[in-house]
Amino acid sequence: MPKAHVKRYLVAGILAWLPLAVTLAVLVWLLGAIDGLFSTLLNAAQAVLPATQTAWLESLRHVPGLSVIVLAALLVLTGVLVTNIFGQWLLHRWDTLLQRIPIVKSIYSSVKQVSDTLFSTSGNAFREAVLVQYPRPGSWTIAFVTGRPSGEVAAHLPGEHLSVYVPTTPNPTSGFFLMMPRSEMRALGMSVDEALKYIISMGVVAPPPGSEPAGAERNRTG
Repeated sequence: MPKAHVKRYLVAGILAWLPLAVTLAVLVWLLGAIDGLFSTLLNAAQAVLPATQTAWLESLRHVPGLSVIVLAALLVLTGVLVTNIFGQWLLHRWDTLLQRIPIVKSIYSSVKQVSDTLFSTSGNAFREAVLVQYPRPGSWTIAFVTGRPSGEVAAHLPGEHLSVYVPTTPNPTSGFFLMMPRSEMRALGMSVDEALKYIISMGVVAPPPGSEPAGAERNRTG
């Protein structure tokens, strides 16, 4: 068999198995992290309870999938708790406590603000993909609108500006925060998920054509 054919078949085989391999690797890592957290909870319970009552806890370590079930149940119960008045009060007291601890308060408050913004059902973060010129004029990249500048920053910016996040590729979890004039952005019709796939694949997985830009309807009605 010619070497060119072998190389082509080898690359085709890698491309066929790579997505599955990466998916399995991520799932294995996630399950390992959950199992580690579950083991930590069991160790804490064994340290608190009398030795005569910890034998049944040790047997829980060997139940397949129990850590995932416990974590899912804990998240659901926590969600039920924090969505009522008493739970909101407890959550507020917990936030107040953590925000009084040096070092911890800086990390906790920053993560909380970002998570509340990204996952809030009423928020506008990452709801629109746009084209911006970055890192120089004439060079275009995809960015995500995260909101509008406010406070002292907004007072120094003439005209309408938007806050955008420019992700890096192939790892979109790192990137750059910019504040740019709305007039210098071009609205895209692709969804945020489609834009993320386009970025992660380095332009290989293109979104389907024919979508209307997100700002087109606003421009017609405005």
